[in-house]
Amino acid sequence: MGYLKELLSQVASSLFHNKLRSILTMAGIAWGMASIVLIVAMGDGFKQGQRNNTKQLGENIVLLFAGRTEKQVGGQRAGRRIRFTYDDIDDIRAECYLVSRVIGELQNGAKVASAYNSGSFTVNGVEPLYSKIRTIPIAQGRFLIEPDETDAQRVAVLGDNVRKQLFGDRNTALGVNIFLNGLPFRIVGLMPSKNQNSSYNGLDGDKIYVPYSAMVRDLPPKDDNFHPGIVNDIIYVPSSLTHWKAARQQVLRVLGRNHQFDTDDKGAVYIWDTVESAELVDQIFVSMTAFLGAIAVITLTLGGVGVLNIMLVSVTERTREIGLRKAIGATRRRIMMDFLTEGVMLAGLSGVVGFMGAYGLASLVNLLPQSDMFAGLPVKGATTAWSFGALAVVAIASAVFPAWRAASLTPVEALRDER
Repeated sequence: MGYLKELLSQVASSLFHNKLRSILTMAGIAWGMASIVLIVAMGDGFKQGQRNNTKQLGENIVLLFAGRTEKQVGGQRAGRRIRFTYDDIDDIRAECYLVSRVIGELQNGAKVASAYNSGSFTVNGVEPLYSKIRTIPIAQGRFLIEPDETDAQRVAVLGDNVRKQLFGDRNTALGVNIFLNGLPFRIVGLMPSKNQNSSYNGLDGDKIYVPYSAMVRDLPPKDDNFHPGIVNDIIYVPSSLTHWKAARQQVLRVLGRNHQFDTDDKGAVYIWDTVESAELVDQIFVSMTAFLGAIAVITLTLGGVGVLNIMLVSVTERTREIGLRKAIGATRRRIMMDFLTEGVMLAGLSGVVGFMGAYGLASLVNLLPQSDMFAGLPVKGATTAWSFGALAVVAIASAVFPAWRAASLTPVEALRDER
């Protein structure tokens, strides 16, 4: 305890004799430390915001849209239109072990009417599994279930904008019928208002979800080539984020075999891979954070140079003290450790002040309402460890040379000093 008090007294003495330089040095280290924490936290906040935005569609999903072939394969002409079917989905489920879930989706427009109002909306025919792959929140009631699909029940789940158009401000009771192209469908679920930035074929709030089997029977697309089993798109989830590329190759091999196209034919299948997109965004923010973080480390290093200068001045001013301590038995090791500890404490206290300031600012920002693209300033454990690791390196590096210089003084030379 006494040794600690002595060190704190020596640190205070160094600061007192070099007031202006000490203040600037401590401010530099504190600012460098705060910059590291805030820059890394900002990068993490933007990355998390982007991931949250993507999760509005679904977590780690891949969407496949049928296109037209651009290559001739197996005697088949280029320019053929590809049409996905439920046979493709069954084959993917049976053969693609790197795919955890897969569904199809059939879309069509319909004239929709309630007892109060009407409008034209997109109707999606889907399986009950759809809500476990896509992000489809339910405010009242439920989503589709297996008996709805098996028995081709005329039931519907309404997006919030559809509900507002059909019922206005009235309370929409579950079990009420609406009419899709004149056919009665019973409401079993209502979606809440959904803030959605990413979409395909329209926002979820503008859609009506019905069982696929009922869609095929009652609301088939007006297409001469349509037949039961056709779907507009396929959505799957890879079983592992580390093998998403291999999962894509498995799926494309199945589709290429079933529809006789080359798996390298970019026109045959259009792919929206949210896993790949998230990785790309992460790489962009990691690169940006690394660049800005390097600038913050340079600021911290400049503060370390200031600590080095203060400690060198302190060694010069305390030369006689060092000589006296050596004369009465202080070892070279003890002198070096004392000055090293003093320098590290000077830099460390400044860094702690900077970290606490940054953490406090981040906490205040996190209390404010956040935008969809920004998740605040999360100060993670890795950020704390990395910033204090950088501080430790700078603190030790800035104190080693002055400590070595103090320890290298001989008692005779030191006692001759007349300062």
